Amino acid sequence: MITSVLVANRGEIARRVFATCRRNGIGTVAVFSDADADSPHVTEADVALRLPGNTPAETYLRGELIIAAAKAAGADAIHPGYGFLSENAEFARAVIDAGLTWIGPPVKSIELMGSKVESKKIMDAAGVPVLEELDPGAVTEAHLPVLIKASAGGGGRGMRIVRELSALEGELEAARREALSAFGDPMVFCERYLETGRHIEVQVMADRDGGVWAVGERECSIQRRHQKVVEEAPSPLVQRIPAMREKLFDAARLAATAIGYEGAGTVEFLATGGAERGENDPGNGEFFFLEMNTRLQVEHPVTECTTGLDLVELQLQVAAGEALPDQQPEIRGHSIEVRLYAEDPAKGWQPQSGTVHHIELPGDTEEFSVLREQGVRLDSGVVDGSVVGVHYDPMLAKVISYAPTRTAAARLLASTLTRTKIHGLRTNRDLLVNVLRHPAFIAGETDTAFFETHDLAVLSTPLADTDVEKLSALAAALADAAHNRASARVIGRLPSGWRNLPSQPQSKSYTTASGEYRIRYFLSRSGILSAEGFGAVSLVSASPNRVVLDQDGIRRTFDVAAYGTEVFVDSSLGPVSLSVTPRFVDPSTEVAAGSLLAPMPGSVIRIGAAEGDTVTAGQPILWLEAMKMEHTVTAPTAGVLVELPVVLGQQVEVGSVLARVEAPEATEEVVS
Repeated sequence: MITSVLVANRGEIARRVFATCRRNGIGTVAVFSDADADSPHVTEADVALRLPGNTPAETYLRGELIIAAAKAAGADAIHPGYGFLSENAEFARAVIDAGLTWIGPPVKSIELMGSKVESKKIMDAAGVPVLEELDPGAVTEAHLPVLIKASAGGGGRGMRIVRELSALEGELEAARREALSAFGDPMVFCERYLETGRHIEVQVMADRDGGVWAVGERECSIQRRHQKVVEEAPSPLVQRIPAMREKLFDAARLAATAIGYEGAGTVEFLATGGAERGENDPGNGEFFFLEMNTRLQVEHPVTECTTGLDLVELQLQVAAGEALPDQQPEIRGHSIEVRLYAEDPAKGWQPQSGTVHHIELPGDTEEFSVLREQGVRLDSGVVDGSVVGVHYDPMLAKVISYAPTRTAAARLLASTLTRTKIHGLRTNRDLLVNVLRHPAFIAGETDTAFFETHDLAVLSTPLADTDVEKLSALAAALADAAHNRASARVIGRLPSGWRNLPSQPQSKSYTTASGEYRIRYFLSRSGILSAEGFGAVSLVSASPNRVVLDQDGIRRTFDVAAYGTEVFVDSSLGPVSLSVTPRFVDPSTEVAAGSLLAPMPGSVIRIGAAEGDTVTAGQPILWLEAMKMEHTVTAPTAGVLVELPVVLGQQVEVGSVLARVEAPEATEEVVS
């Protein structure tokens, strides 16, 4: 009997496993790096043990330290979560050899599926359809485009698309570096790349008695950098093609049986039926085996909500030797999950780091629960005050909706995200809402080229337009005035800036990604006398945190939160992030033209040019490693690299000057 579980992971998945353990009366043990010392998963566990260091290689990838921690804490089982050591056969074997219960599949199953190259051979022999594997050294022009993949892992690490043969070698080297950093194994391989495929996966659950469930399928086609962004169950493609679900389930059960699988796992397939077919021609349901993930998936909540199962609870039961129930539940309703990332999609998915001042979903949101009725679930690893660093993935939360129909689930999730308060970091929230409301998504036309097909720049458009930003800036100025008034020791009850006779207007300036807004207004005892550029606007009420405005007879409430010079305004019109424009600029803080600034904290892992070199616009100057991914920093314009103040291996902070390119002076036109 399992009495205490150590989760060999961090953040959201650790909290998710702990939630089920608590519901089942099982003790919980956390491990944490120095960077995670104040993380919620640490404080929620019954016992927590430190893993000295910050990086995954120093901490969460140190299997011997984790096993020692389990023994020291009196845990009798280890749950690996996902990522890190979750698909490491050596770690699983060491857990078992230490006399602990491994909450995962047999070591042999992990080994067989641990290499994507070997796993395809096994599946091919078992009769599961596969894509042909290509030896990187044998790729020709005729094979293009090809996809480079890391043999030992997933999550987009080590993945590269190659469309030109001349780029193959460089991309192979980059993929190997990234794979080695993420998984400790640099082995990569190639396969044919389907530009507009559909990513369909089947959740399987198996017990020691040979019982195998194909619990349900998920569609995870909308991806960025080969990492899933939107996931749903059931698949809209599978729903449209007769008999496809039965074929998928048969293939998934065949795959699990072929390797003697136990526990929770996912068999992933790439299906045809992309955007080129159109909504009235979904294809014939052809699919190919991609890989089998021998662990719990990030997107497992959508399967839980559509089946009523707690997959972690089933993992615990199977690990304890119990058989699966006689009856497999039927699929009901529809569930959609989005991954809320701290990143800027409009700037090449640039990851963000910093403090999460406040995160709050509207309404009665349930955390880590299997939804039985229409509603929203939150699985998150952050709370107010959490710091998003550079050592781990920048996912803030998974937000999951459940409803009787797909349309209702999409509408509920989009509305929830729009009204969610997220203060402190730029996120992909606007993109997620725009995707959920996009006609192609509503129609179920969601292939792996979704962002390319529908223009990422358009999909990244802020929910609040410039008019909304301007009105929100007015609300922020009035909230600031209310704060000053409340803090005043003299005549604090009078409106800020009120005079017996007309005087200069109150003035406050804010900047957003769209530009700068200078707010100028007069206040009277009865409200706003005049606010430049707003038409008929009157102030109904104002406090430091909430402002109610009446514009042309329409009354709206604006919630305002200020953190130093950062101001966040939330209203029914959409969320707006503002920065207070300083009245005076320190000349020493200005950056010279042509400077390349670090988009995030990271480590310089490669330098592609030297001072004095002539460079072209878009030419890679250096590469940063942050959040387990490589990021290329390119020249903003053609010119001469006149400054390169960084060296290989140097740690840089966000906003640091990495290099400076000086454009050549324009040649004066000679007039004869």
